[in-house]
Amino acid sequence: MTHTPDKLWEKTLAEIELEISKPNYNTWFKKTFAVGMDGDTFYIGVPSVFNKEWLQTRFNDMILSTLRKHEPSITKLEYVVKKKHTEEEKRKKDETRKPTETLPLEKSDVDKDTNLNKRYTFDSFIVGPFNEVAYSAAQAIIKKPGVYNPLFVYGSTGLGKTHLIQATGNELLKKNPNLKVFYTNSEKFSQDYVNALTNNRIQQFKNRYRSYDVLIMDDIQFFSGKEKLQEELFHLFNILYDKNKQIIFSSDKHPNYIVGLEDRLRSRFSAGMIVDINRPDYESRAAILKKKASERNIPVSDEIIDYLATHIDGNIRELEGVINSIAIQTELKGRKLTLEEIKKIVKNSVKPKKHLAINEIVKIIAGYYNVHPEQIYEKSRKKEIVHIRQIVMYILRELFNISYPTIGKEIGGRDHTTVIHSYEKVKEMIKEDPSLGQEIEQLKSILGV
Repeated sequence: MTHTPDKLWEKTLAEIELEISKPNYNTWFKKTFAVGMDGDTFYIGVPSVFNKEWLQTRFNDMILSTLRKHEPSITKLEYVVKKKHTEEEKRKKDETRKPTETLPLEKSDVDKDTNLNKRYTFDSFIVGPFNEVAYSAAQAIIKKPGVYNPLFVYGSTGLGKTHLIQATGNELLKKNPNLKVFYTNSEKFSQDYVNALTNNRIQQFKNRYRSYDVLIMDDIQFFSGKEKLQEELFHLFNILYDKNKQIIFSSDKHPNYIVGLEDRLRSRFSAGMIVDINRPDYESRAAILKKKASERNIPVSDEIIDYLATHIDGNIRELEGVINSIAIQTELKGRKLTLEEIKKIVKNSVKPKKHLAINEIVKIIAGYYNVHPEQIYEKSRKKEIVHIRQIVMYILRELFNISYPTIGKEIGGRDHTTVIHSYEKVKEMIKEDPSLGQEIEQLKSILGV
């Protein structure tokens, strides 16, 4: 390479600035920077996820062709959401920080060696029909690490996946304090990789992650489309697996439905046990509310628990939020709250289910499958996009009762017969494929219907 990554990106930006309008350049390119280069891949730093998605979908080909004029060996681009010089600024801040400036959470809750939060234990974990399989799998691993390897837990946000996998790590350490256990998420793993790449410390990065006896990694879905990171994860997985080290993953969806995930990784994830966590049923919601109220020493009657469990059909995070609101009001008033007061708190604290516009529904479903919303409207005949488009049409009809002609008109001006065909096809597929039914259930939860 004849230029450093910084110089190469500087030259590329200079050419791009001449090719596009000034507003476009200032909006999408001005705050970008070179992160580094690894083999045939060039890493570009961007300030936000939105900026990243826009460059990927609108300017990727232009950026790549311009870069290749100066460095023909580059064939791939990776966008990293990161502030420029973040690590340098953090180092300077750490050097000048007084001991009293350390956040209490860092000192008391998160272990610096394992990255596990000590608050996540099974003592505070509610088990019900919605998560009992995942819980049983975790308990089996605690008794005999490696019995399910890897353990892959998936489900929508706010259902306790992080609590479960971190509690598993904490319990393993309690049984054997000599185990090298480490918890991370895909974003942190990505940042570690990019920093190692930037600072020429790739081998140290590899050695550190390969030294763990138990590796717990959250939010695997964010590896979607990141080829280099998936390659690194693949090799890391193989080394840990061959050494019989326990691996635990979590994701918001089944690995088979993470778009942009390599088949070889899907195969590895399927080698152990894949379990899902659903939304809690009434009995589980009641148990969670009682537990959370007890933890906060809030006097709550069975009548109030019944009302809350009936009227809050949400995830664990939402239930905890309501209990926190009740706790604050109880402390302010200095007495037990009445049911009428509780109803007022619930009304003010829980967002009502909103009527979603068609474009909002499309955006949510596209996000779930990691595709750009515009692809749903376009005439693309790619099998993957056609399948997602049919699901969009099915959901618009089945869950929102929108007419076939309106759906056709809104989704790219298609004929209503196309919509009917899509609806019927998905309906039949759900009968034959239980995993598709689970996807629809997850989407219902996300859409709030």
